[in-house]
Amino acid sequence: MGLKCGIVGLPNVGKSTLFNALTSAKALAANYPFATKEPNIGMITVPDPRLEKLADLVNPQKILPTMIEIVDIAGLIKGASQGEGLGNQFLANIREVDAIIHVVRCFDDDNVVHVDGSVDPVRDKEIIDTELLFKDLETLEKRLEKLKKAAKTGEKEALKAVATAERLQAHMEASKTVRSFDMNDDEAVLIKDMMFLTAKPILYVCNVDEESVNDGNAYTTAFKAAVADENAEVILISAGIEADIVELDDMEERMEFLEDMGLSEPGVNRVIRASYKLLNLITYFTAGEKEVRAWTIKVGTKAPQAAGVIHTDFEKGFIRAEVIKYDVYTEYGSEAAVKDAGKMGVEGKEYVVGDGDVMHFRFNV
Repeated sequence: MGLKCGIVGLPNVGKSTLFNALTSAKALAANYPFATKEPNIGMITVPDPRLEKLADLVNPQKILPTMIEIVDIAGLIKGASQGEGLGNQFLANIREVDAIIHVVRCFDDDNVVHVDGSVDPVRDKEIIDTELLFKDLETLEKRLEKLKKAAKTGEKEALKAVATAERLQAHMEASKTVRSFDMNDDEAVLIKDMMFLTAKPILYVCNVDEESVNDGNAYTTAFKAAVADENAEVILISAGIEADIVELDDMEERMEFLEDMGLSEPGVNRVIRASYKLLNLITYFTAGEKEVRAWTIKVGTKAPQAAGVIHTDFEKGFIRAEVIKYDVYTEYGSEAAVKDAGKMGVEGKEYVVGDGDVMHFRFNV
């Protein structure tokens, strides 16, 4: 689908270590600023126990999970909006992603230098917010100039656009992100067109020491309080633990390691699922003897467009969709048993596909 998340943060907060754990891509993770100069790009598998359950029931030849793209972006420092450090490159890279995974350092370690000399995740977050806001204000000021010229004609829509832009400008000058701006549907269209950096949906990942991975610490408590009004998810992980898990090839060894750490699953699984949700994505399934497969679509996608994800011919020649809800499928144990019970739905072009639907498309080209 071309949608991707970008991992951002100050230098040396654990971005590349997290990226490596997410993708097992072995990107350079080093103890000095700007170890990541060019963005690292990888594809990550979205863990979904429903896919495994369907595969157990169907016993297919292949199991194909869904995936999303992840980008490890160069670390940012104060002055990035004026080109300091790798600022211009960072801002260009972040503009290209659809959602942000913001990593903040919440651990003490004298062996890992902090670019600002001390650990303070709230300050670190504010540095990045400020730099992105500076760039967004620059974008807004250029657009506002054009809108004001258009409004000189007295055209009603142009005047409304100027009023919205000026209200947004005041909001941003109060150090508030675009994503926290209260807007109606018409205003949202105007603002989306400006492609603001701080409008992108965000997930916060607190990188903690091993002892704090379950309950957090003073740093994470302060950070959660600072972002409480953002309506953003905060996930605690230890990038060090995740790096160790990746090194274990045997699944049994991984499970033993997690159990020893008091964890039920790798932290990266939670990060991936949260990223998927952040991108406004859901999954539907196809299930047959050849393969059980997960397919990615946006929330609100109708049946023909969902079919088009498999092949454009499916969408062009769409006739109907045969739909089994995941819970129904697992309750009855097979497609045949669901049909015999009369529990399979037959849906037309206006059907909005639900998360977890097991689909079979009828088409004619």
